[in-house]
Amino acid sequence: MAKTKVGNAVGSLGDYLHEQRVAAQLSLRQLAEQTGVSNPYLSQIERGLRRPSAEVLQQLAKALRISAEQLYVQAGILNPDDGQVRSVELAILGDPVLSERQKQSLLDVYQSFRAVAENVSNPAPPEPPPLIEEPGLETTTTIIEGD
Repeated sequence: MAKTKVGNAVGSLGDYLHEQRVAAQLSLRQLAEQTGVSNPYLSQIERGLRRPSAEVLQQLAKALRISAEQLYVQAGILNPDDGQVRSVELAILGDPVLSERQKQSLLDVYQSFRAVAENVSNPAPPEPPPLIEEPGLETTTTIIEGD
């Protein structure tokens, strides 16, 4: 039976997490104990079968002593190219009061606003309004003939 992956970013996230766990010389069980995440769930994340929430990613980053930002990039939550955008997204993801659904909704709205703003080209300057002649005023043109 072939395993199905949630997405390419998740698969690469699982591979990355596995590499980091091995480099930290932690077993899956040890990492599960340190993060408070179940052993089977961590295994599914590493195999690319599950997509962890931002909160789980933060717990994993803390236990592995790596940057949560890097995990967000690996998970496809953050775009690695724009540092200013990342800081806004990290602030949203790091807010302890918001639920995961609220965080994802805010990120979706923010990213959609950014996409619209980036796609808007510089508009041409507005054309001046047409001249309006007031009733009752006559316009005369005087032609002066030269010598």
